[in-house]
Amino acid sequence: MTLGLNLIAYQGTLPAFASQPAAALPGHAVVGRVSLGRNAWLGAGAVIRADGHFVRIGDDLHMGRGATIHIAHEVYPTLVGARVSIGADAVVHACTVGNDVVVERGSVILDGAKVGDGAVVEAGSIVYPRSTLEPGMLYAGRPAKLLRALGLHEVQSRAELQRARNEACDVRWTCQPIPTGAAPDSFVAGTCDLSGSVHLAEGASVWFGCRLDGREGPISIGRLCNVQDNSVLRAGSLGMSLGDQTTVGHNVQLVDCSVGSRCLVGIGSSIAPGTRIDDDTFVAGGSVTEPGQHLTGGRVWGGDPARPIGEMNEAKRTAISNIAIVYESYARALHASVLG
Repeated sequence: MTLGLNLIAYQGTLPAFASQPAAALPGHAVVGRVSLGRNAWLGAGAVIRADGHFVRIGDDLHMGRGATIHIAHEVYPTLVGARVSIGADAVVHACTVGNDVVVERGSVILDGAKVGDGAVVEAGSIVYPRSTLEPGMLYAGRPAKLLRALGLHEVQSRAELQRARNEACDVRWTCQPIPTGAAPDSFVAGTCDLSGSVHLAEGASVWFGCRLDGREGPISIGRLCNVQDNSVLRAGSLGMSLGDQTTVGHNVQLVDCSVGSRCLVGIGSSIAPGTRIDDDTFVAGGSVTEPGQHLTGGRVWGGDPARPIGEMNEAKRTAISNIAIVYESYARALHASVLG
């Protein structure tokens, strides 16, 4: 099933495809400086974004439902080899991935990591920043650790299985990007699905593929807060608030919780009902909270379940502030592209 391509220019540059994709399912989005090889398969809600840097991908990419490929602004591009299979809800972020790699469902590969040819990252694993994964090896865990060597036949079998799983996923994707209330300079990407009561303050942004459910209680997104691609937010009866200058990373799940100002909730994290995250809190990528957990401010939290692993410092505070500024600039550029 191949549909029309959803290609979006960034600062005047459109993505370049070597051939028509084998599939481009509803809700997908490809943005900016993307070079994509032949015969790509893009699942429903799949996102490839090259705004603050470039993305180069080889032939025969197979990308599952709600998966995300992105960059690190002016720091790391993303380079993906040929015949790479990426599962549903996985994130490949600002890293280098070799040929014939399999990234299974819900896994996250973080900034500066290098994944060798024929490596397999098992479902739900987190590859930490600047890690090196050796060719032809199986990795699993949070952080991902080497389990064993793989034969060529097993790598091929796991790739075929991952592709079959991608193709078996639901092809439907609702795009309803209309908030209840929004400041004039806020931004909601066109492949989002917002339901119920969702309000955006000045400079706030909600990115491609996000699903926000404010039917049971309102969702309030603060000034310069950004909710990144394919994240899912579901409010409870008391509502959900995200503070000013807070970043919710790609493919994060927030359920019936609250997040303060100047926080970062890292890529692939899962925040359980009743969780309270104080102002000035850094939640590392792939973290998982327990129901009702309180993450106190001024700390770095990580793990499953999340626990304090460090203290906030000036570098992390500056990084959080810079992300808010960068995402406001991304939103302005995309507004200009649409209007222009």
